[in-house]
Amino acid sequence: MSASLAPECNEVKERYDTCFLKWYSEKYLRGGEKDSKECAGLFTEYQRCLHVALKQRGIDKLLEEAREDNKENDARLTAPKTGYITARWDLVTRLYELAIFAAEYGVVTRAARGLVALTALFLTIFLPIFLLARKETHLHPRTPGFGVSAREQLRRQHDGLMRVFWPTDTCSSDRPGVVVGWRNSTLDVFVVAVLDHVDAQDVEFHLKLGSFFRSGPHNPTRIYDVCGHYAMHVLGVANPSNPEAADPSWVRATTTSSSRRPRITCAKASSVQLILYDRPQPRRMQYISLGPIALALGDKGSTLEDTKIDGPEGEIEKQERKAKEARRKLVQKLKLHTITHRVPSARDRALPKIVNQVNWSWELDKTLQRNVGRLGPRPRRSLSVSERVVESATTMRNYVLRQLWALLTLYLFPVLWRAFCLFLLGHRLVAELLLLALEFRPKPGGAALKDISATAQQIEIRLQQFCYWPMQYSTLRQRKMNWSSVNTSHPDYIRFYNSLWLVANDVIIGMALGSYIIEHADWVAAQIGDILRTYAVDALRRSISWLMGWPAGLKLNGELAAFLGDLFLWVIHYWSSCIEALEPALPRLVWFIGFSSFAGASMPIAVFSDLLSALTIHIYSFYLASARIYHWQLTILQSLFHLFRGKKHNVLRNRIDSCDYDLDQLLVGTIFFTLLFFLLPTVVVFYLNFAIARMVIISMKAGFDTLLSCLNHFPLFALMLRVKDPRRLPGGIRFELRDTQGHEASATNDYNEPPTSVIYLKSIPLSFSAMFHQYFQMAHRIRKHYLSPGVLLCLLTGQFVPPINRKNLYSLQYSMLPAKRATAWEMWRALNLELPKKKRFQLPTIPALPNGSKRAAGNGRTRSYH
Repeated sequence: MSASLAPECNEVKERYDTCFLKWYSEKYLRGGEKDSKECAGLFTEYQRCLHVALKQRGIDKLLEEAREDNKENDARLTAPKTGYITARWDLVTRLYELAIFAAEYGVVTRAARGLVALTALFLTIFLPIFLLARKETHLHPRTPGFGVSAREQLRRQHDGLMRVFWPTDTCSSDRPGVVVGWRNSTLDVFVVAVLDHVDAQDVEFHLKLGSFFRSGPHNPTRIYDVCGHYAMHVLGVANPSNPEAADPSWVRATTTSSSRRPRITCAKASSVQLILYDRPQPRRMQYISLGPIALALGDKGSTLEDTKIDGPEGEIEKQERKAKEARRKLVQKLKLHTITHRVPSARDRALPKIVNQVNWSWELDKTLQRNVGRLGPRPRRSLSVSERVVESATTMRNYVLRQLWALLTLYLFPVLWRAFCLFLLGHRLVAELLLLALEFRPKPGGAALKDISATAQQIEIRLQQFCYWPMQYSTLRQRKMNWSSVNTSHPDYIRFYNSLWLVANDVIIGMALGSYIIEHADWVAAQIGDILRTYAVDALRRSISWLMGWPAGLKLNGELAAFLGDLFLWVIHYWSSCIEALEPALPRLVWFIGFSSFAGASMPIAVFSDLLSALTIHIYSFYLASARIYHWQLTILQSLFHLFRGKKHNVLRNRIDSCDYDLDQLLVGTIFFTLLFFLLPTVVVFYLNFAIARMVIISMKAGFDTLLSCLNHFPLFALMLRVKDPRRLPGGIRFELRDTQGHEASATNDYNEPPTSVIYLKSIPLSFSAMFHQYFQMAHRIRKHYLSPGVLLCLLTGQFVPPINRKNLYSLQYSMLPAKRATAWEMWRALNLELPKKKRFQLPTIPALPNGSKRAAGNGRTRSYH
């Protein structure tokens, strides 16, 4: 170890040197820690000591003392840097420690073994392979002029794989044509159409000019924005008479009437990937998508229910949200710490754009084929006399029809539409008042009327749908003012007509059910009265009388059983008198329920659910009373049991602590414990009787609510589309590799055709599990609420088990409604919105050139339009 500049700092420096050498030999050289944090404190102490010595004696005096103490190291002293003086290390000592480390751990021996192993591997494997390859090269030389040249192979290896998207409904013929579409990259092309008997250069000029969209109903700018290009291009030729004259970057397609798969060649491609796709027809609302279509609205948030639910259900919801948030954060962290992360290529990133190009291909193909006749010359000929007469008659007829249609559209229809909008606005204001009454909460966080009554909830859902239908109609109305291939409003279309269909079915079923109930009101009322007397009165009386004796041979406490039984029988007797007083009014009540059925079958079901709750309120009271007594008794027994053990419950810290009790306290506790323990079976049997009755009623109400969910939200329209036309309900895409033996057999005699793989791009229809996802979620919530360990614990301990909250059960119906409904003024503006009239796309004005035409001389054929 070298000495310090200040003698009083030698001890501190020696401890720091020892610490540093120990860290360097034990941790740094073994690949452990890269930072000597454990010696930072000693280095700070040594630096502080040097600063103190420097202030007291100065730098000159310190250097003089150091030369006298260690003259052989005087030449190695350097000028101190600003702020601190670095410690000096002895290089010989470090090399010595390094040599000791290498000798102890056999570093030299392991390096020698590795060198020998690599040499043996090279001599036994790589060198023989190299010699065999050189020998095979001399034995099988390549014949000049046979197949593809070496230069061509080199160029193809440089260019790589070419991807061609080809529509399956393209007419296969032997006629020559021009392949038109989108060029996503040099070797990635998307074919839209094949134009027959046209010149490629002429087509390219008109594609850039926009002549094909001259008679289009809308501006083609939207097409270019969605498809990701400023214009379509000529991609190649089909069945060319002179293939060598084509551009090297063009695709050369050979089609025959006997095969739907073309043979693709390109001078710049070493291999071809032919991807066949079926064109979705936008007029039938067909399209493909990368993900499944959303049947429910995606704007759900905290605005759907701005109230917090108290009790166990609110806690369950809070725990679900916390668990989902934790899983989302964990997934994000896993994505950040993924070891092998594949960076998406340019072709992978172009997949959404290709999906849009597939959706627009059918409409673009029809537009191109319809306007391809504009490219050729048009003959000039004057009209004959008969043709002039026919033209005049036709013009007169068209003029009269246009005037009549203008009279209807400009005067009569606007008046009728404005009257209908005023009529709808009046009903909308009444619906808004009813919704405010149904959603009114007496206090913040309290329950509204719709949260208590199933009938109010059903009325609120129908009013919400009535308020949302005009906005949906306005959205679908604006869809007609755009290209048919725009598929952003297709989910709104499905939701709108599914809602209308469900309401129509609900009304039809309700009219049939209501007619039956009204015609047989007296019989239905008598049946309801008999059911109430049998199950809500007589069955309870018999069960309580049975429990007052020795039920199933179980000896209970007679006095307590008689007291509880007489108490409950007295309440049942009073309730039976109330039901008898209600029986004369049952026919009128049943008639009212039947009349409400004309608003839909869901209304009588909701009314029956509320009647079930109202007519069984005595069972609910019995359950609450018996559960409270049973829970209190269990709590007291638990406290007395702790007393025997010399323990007590610490309320402040929520734990069991030790406690010393007197003999009198123990004696009284023993007496009370024995008394309550022998009375417990009597209380248990009464509690189980009413708890089972309460669970049966809750199950019946859950069945009613599930039936309401089916009537209000069943995906009937989506199921019809799934069976009729699955392409209107996309659930994703997949690529299927097809058999390429036919291509290989046809390419055996053509060495210039690159290897071709055939892939089929197929749309995956929406799965049935995705359609009924909301029902699975509702079943999961019901199961989690009633079959969870927490609910079972509440039943065993006598705690209150509330029914599932309507917010969770009815979230299925609310998934088709917006989180925030539109105001009456917004509805009025949406219905009276002036839609832009359809205008044909006009070409930009082209100034006249010096040669007297609007095209450069020698570029295409001249033509005239009449």
